[in-house]
Amino acid sequence: MSCPDIGRQIFKIKSEINMTRQQRVIIRYSISFKQKVVKEIEEEGLGIAEASRRYGIKGGSVIQKWIKQFGKNHLLNKIVRVEVKGEKDRVKELEAEIKKLKIALADTTMEKHALETLVEIVNEHYQTDVKKNLGQQSSKGVRRKKAIQ
Repeated sequence: MSCPDIGRQIFKIKSEINMTRQQRVIIRYSISFKQKVVKEIEEEGLGIAEASRRYGIKGGSVIQKWIKQFGKNHLLNKIVRVEVKGEKDRVKELEAEIKKLKIALADTTMEKHALETLVEIVNEHYQTDVKKNLGQQSSKGVRRKKAIQ
């Protein structure tokens, strides 16, 4: 098979694939149509699902966007959180406790860092490892005290 024949076959396969694909249809609605749908929802009490079926509007949030844009937002579902006063106070207490704990953690971290720096300075000054030698010296001191008694 020659190169032109292969090219023709590839072109034929590509054109068959393109013919089997469906073209995507984009529907644009006019502003007056959008306002009409929103008005029917507001005045007639028509539900969003009913309006989308009546007018063949596809997409779950299309009409909701129209209501936000042209209508009254009170028709959209909103999340309302109802709290008892005790719950609200408890939340504030927990937030205050978290704040205190964060401050305490920061203080402890700074103290630890300062002590580590101090140990490094002592090690350099006395040219020794304070952490290792500190444990050995205290145990020798205990042995001497026992021997003296």
